[in-house]
Amino acid sequence: MHFLDQAKIYIKSGWGGPGAVSFRREKYVEYGGPDGGNGGKGGDIIFEAVAGLNTLIDFRYTQHFKAQRGLPGAGKNRYGAGGEDLVIKVPVGTQILSDPQPIEGTEDEDGYPDYEEQELLADFTEVGQRLVLLRGGDGGRGNLSYKTSTNRAPRQHGTGWPGQEMWVWLRLKLLADVGLVGMPNAGKSTFINQVTNTKAKVGAYAFTTTKPQLGVVLHRDREFVLADIPGLIAGAAEGAGIGDRFLGHIERCRVLLHLVDATGDDPVEQFRIVQDELAAYDEGLEDKPQIVALNKGDLLGQELMEDIAAQLREEAGVEDVFIISGATGEGVPALLDAVLPLLSEPKAEESADGEGDAPWSPI
Repeated sequence: MHFLDQAKIYIKSGWGGPGAVSFRREKYVEYGGPDGGNGGKGGDIIFEAVAGLNTLIDFRYTQHFKAQRGLPGAGKNRYGAGGEDLVIKVPVGTQILSDPQPIEGTEDEDGYPDYEEQELLADFTEVGQRLVLLRGGDGGRGNLSYKTSTNRAPRQHGTGWPGQEMWVWLRLKLLADVGLVGMPNAGKSTFINQVTNTKAKVGAYAFTTTKPQLGVVLHRDREFVLADIPGLIAGAAEGAGIGDRFLGHIERCRVLLHLVDATGDDPVEQFRIVQDELAAYDEGLEDKPQIVALNKGDLLGQELMEDIAAQLREEAGVEDVFIISGATGEGVPALLDAVLPLLSEPKAEESADGEGDAPWSPI
C-alpha cells in the first residue's frame, strides 16, 4: 500500500427536503384543509477515527464526498425521510485543516497574494473519535404548518435549508512513542528492522527511506511504537533533499532516538546538522527527551568508537552516548533499556485547539 500523509477533499452535507403542499380530499370530510408534511433533514458529514489505517491513500482517488439529501414531505401529513449521514473514516492521528483562501489586495510584484491563516478544525487522537463537521440542512415546512385561524388553506411551503460545503486538508501525523532521526545512511532502516518485524528497505545509498515506517518493539515484556522518517540533510527546512515535511510524524513522540553514523566523515557535524534542522522546524522537537546512539560500531575499532562517543557526549551535553550496531544487534538491548524509563513518564497533553503550532502549508 502506498503511503500518503496529506490530501485535499471536498465535503458537502445534504440539503433538507422540501415540504409538501397537499389538501385532504376525502369523502364525507367537510373542510378537509391542508395536510402537507415537512421535508426530511439532510445528511451530516461525519469524520471517524478507526483502527487499521495508517495512510490517506484512499483520498487520492476519491476527493468529493456528498451526503444524501432529505426526502420531500407528502400528503396526509407524512414527513420526508432524513438523508443518510456520510461517515468518512480516517486513520488515528489525522488532522482536519481549513483550506486558506487568498486575501484580496495583497498581491506582490509577481502577482502572488497573501493567504489566510490555516485553521485546525479537528484532531483525531483516539480510536472511535467522531465529529460532525458539517450538519445537514433542515427540511422545509409543509403547508399544514402554515395553517392559521385566518389562513385556512395555505399554499406556501419551505424548500428546505441548504447544506454546508467546503474544501479541507487532511494531514496525518503518525502516533508513535519513539521517533528515529538522523542523516541519510545513518542505519535507521537497519535498526528498525533489527528491533521490529518491519521490512524497511535497506541500501548502500542515500534516501533509501522515502516514507515514514512504523514498527512495534517488544522489549522486556513491554511494547512501544517506533517511527522511522527519511533522513535529514543540511537545509532540509528550506526543502533540501526530501525536506522536513515528514518531521510532523514525530511531533507526538515522547522520545527521539538520534542515530549517528560512526563511519561518516564528521559524526559530530552530522549530529549538529540534524539538531539544527529539528530546531528550524520549530515545533518543540529539539526540547523532547533525546537519546544519542553511535551506529555501525561493528565497522570500527573499540578505541576509535569510544573517542567519537566522547566527542558526541561533549557536543550533545548528555551523560552517555550508546555504541551500537544495527546490523549485528550489539549494544541494542542496553539502548532499549534506556528508552523504557522515558516512556514511563507522563506525557504532556497537547492542546486541543492546536495553539502554538506553526501555520502548516500543504506545499
